[in-house]
Amino acid sequence: MNKENDEKFRKGASSFMRFLKNYQYVLIVLAVGLILLCLPTNSGGTEQAAGDEPDGAAPTFSLEEQEAKIASALSKIKGAGTVTVVLSLKTSMEQEVAIDADSNGNKETVTVSTGTGTQSPVTIRYIYPVYQGALIVAEGAENPGIKLAITEAVAALTGLGTDKISVFGA
Repeated sequence: MNKENDEKFRKGASSFMRFLKNYQYVLIVLAVGLILLCLPTNSGGTEQAAGDEPDGAAPTFSLEEQEAKIASALSKIKGAGTVTVVLSLKTSMEQEVAIDADSNGNKETVTVSTGTGTQSPVTIRYIYPVYQGALIVAEGAENPGIKLAITEAVAALTGLGTDKISVFGA
């Protein structure tokens, strides 16, 4: 009996090894896919899930802070000098709340108790503002190379097309 079991084991091991050899690349791809699925992800878009803010606080957006950050970055371009940035928005910050619809088509905002006897809506996501245009005033903007560098930098930072960005010398 032992010889029969040993022979069956060898045949099974041999066929298993052939299987691994024939499908080794498929198995490697599957293993890499499983590893990638287990890794945490973070989307870089303008939408943010409701739970992404620390302590459950709603995210804030300050146009003035964005203008100051961009102006600070642009002033570091060699030859740009002092830079002033004015941005205009196409849309403001929006909050998408959960809606519950019953079988009759009646819709109702989903709320949650805050613990103080008040109710607040359940936020699904926040949608950040979209820029409409940019005005840049820089000391070095008379130089076409610097003007181009500023325009490209603002386009990269805001997602605006270069036709929506105006750069003037101070």
